[in-house]
Amino acid sequence: MPSPHPLAPLSPEDLVALRENLQEQRLFREEQLRRLAVLPPGTDAGSGAGVGLAASARMVLADVEAALGRMAEGRYGRCHLCRRPVGRERLVIVPQARYCARCQQVRVRVRAQGLEAGR
Repeated sequence: MPSPHPLAPLSPEDLVALRENLQEQRLFREEQLRRLAVLPPGTDAGSGAGVGLAASARMVLADVEAALGRMAEGRYGRCHLCRRPVGRERLVIVPQARYCARCQQVRVRVRAQGLEAGR
């Protein structure tokens, strides 16, 4: 069976699989944050590295919850900038993606240029 066109609308089966993936990611990040919260400050994970890991986990958790919210509202799979569909392959890899690959590349380039200008 041929794979669907990358920008084809998501099938109901796609949405179910992506929702399950997002829910698993949410549970993983919540558990990760619970574990990091109980580590004593003197341990490696309780140090600055642990603080960074916790911040990263909170950021991913927020993105995952936002994606689940978009699913519930029927807005999932549309780029926040250009409003075109986010490619199916991209959503399979990064189900919480807010931007299509093209707009994400532009955002990364603009951010990199801003960092270079600030030097």
